[in-house]
Amino acid sequence: MTATQPRPTAATFSVEDWGSGYRSQPHEYSYWIDDIEGTIPADLEGTLFRNGPGLLDVHGHPVKHPFDGDGMISSIAIQNGRAYFRNRFVRTAGYVAEQQAQKPLYRGVFGTQKPGGPLANAFDLKLKNIANTNIVYWADKLLALWEAAEPHRLDPATLDTLGLDYLNGLIAPGGSFTAHPKLDPGHHGDQRLVGFSVKTGLSSTITLYELDAQGNALSQHSHSIPGFAFIHDFALTPNYAIFFQNPVSFGPVPFLLGFKGAAECISFNPKQPTKILLVPRNGDPMQVIETDPCFVFHHANAFEQNGQVVIDSVCYENFPSLDGSDFLEVDFDHVPAGQLWRFTVDVAAGTTQVDTLVSRCVEFPTLHPDAVGQPYRHLFIGTAHGSKGNAPLQALLKLDTHTGETQLWSAAPRGFMGEPLFVPRPQGRGDDDGWVLVLMYNAERGCSDLVILEGRDIAAGPMARLKLPHHVPYGLHGNFVPHYFGPDHSSEEAQG
Repeated sequence: MTATQPRPTAATFSVEDWGSGYRSQPHEYSYWIDDIEGTIPADLEGTLFRNGPGLLDVHGHPVKHPFDGDGMISSIAIQNGRAYFRNRFVRTAGYVAEQQAQKPLYRGVFGTQKPGGPLANAFDLKLKNIANTNIVYWADKLLALWEAAEPHRLDPATLDTLGLDYLNGLIAPGGSFTAHPKLDPGHHGDQRLVGFSVKTGLSSTITLYELDAQGNALSQHSHSIPGFAFIHDFALTPNYAIFFQNPVSFGPVPFLLGFKGAAECISFNPKQPTKILLVPRNGDPMQVIETDPCFVFHHANAFEQNGQVVIDSVCYENFPSLDGSDFLEVDFDHVPAGQLWRFTVDVAAGTTQVDTLVSRCVEFPTLHPDAVGQPYRHLFIGTAHGSKGNAPLQALLKLDTHTGETQLWSAAPRGFMGEPLFVPRPQGRGDDDGWVLVLMYNAERGCSDLVILEGRDIAAGPMARLKLPHHVPYGLHGNFVPHYFGPDHSSEEAQG
């Protein structure tokens, strides 16, 4: 399959507006959200946790790319039609040290360098655990995740950093755990948290972990593959964990010599296939199946049906490489856009059919948590306002995978989307019966809004818009938990 990216017909945003969301937020707040348009649904209760780079500079030294920024957790606790906001930086060892030194002390994976040029950076391979990618609540632990290092445990009520967490001894000090664990909704009886780690080089090893409700390991097994592996996410079915080995290579010399960050040394090989790795969850040998060359950061879902494994993934025609320029000066017309592709794998034959489900620019898929690993109908995903070409995410798209029909709600021209999250309605019926929550940036106000939409009719627009009196820099991932981690409603906690 060949996917093409038509050029946009008209601008639906200004680069200046988009870029203004990439400002550091050095302040930490805690307050009741009082500026609300519409009404928060009475039966929506729980806490939205979001993670992302909160600092885009270290005391005036800008990061080369936002992915190198220190992790900042935001929480919005919702109960009885009210909402409480709190944000705190993860007090990683590197964050604390750099704030004390008032300058960068570490190189970043995505190109941030210490002051002093290549000589100051050459052969310094020590990375700062920035804890900036995702945040999950499991086994009564709130964990801030960064895939190259250990999780940090936080207090879910205060967001105070409690220290590194080794998952009840599952990982060793200096080890790592994915930033994209999956919650198995109960394929094997009880809910499980499934995660992985990758060690890569000339060959790579994937280790799969499954944790019970108390956070203890139910299973753990490793699988080796030849070649370098850039794996950010995976998909889950009742019998398989599914990884895509992207056709990329790593040339380490510029990184070793202090000229580039590690991620800047990755190159895409368009003549090489992407490899689908079907890892049986029972520990049996994995199966490797080749498919069309593409690059995948995120998977939407996967399921098994009639001897086939179906994987829906956001695919790029090539790696969105870092060309060394200022990320704020990106030319969207020359950067690949993600599309939603469906891979239908015939397990016995070892073959794959590839189809395009959504051809417009999309990223950050979400669906009903009970549909993970199962045949499903509805998917929600961030998208560009225009149907053609690449652009920032400014809209929310709802896809009916059975009929191909879509709904759209757009915040253009001055609204910019974060990752949407689907929250099921208690005792709801159907996998779109609930709400979609999006923490988005409103360039008109220069602040962020939490937007709540009705899952069954997102085109109707927000049911409620919670207006924060400040901005939250564009984030990465998060989760909603049905536990209220805010203060008592009579509490009058001081403004942060």
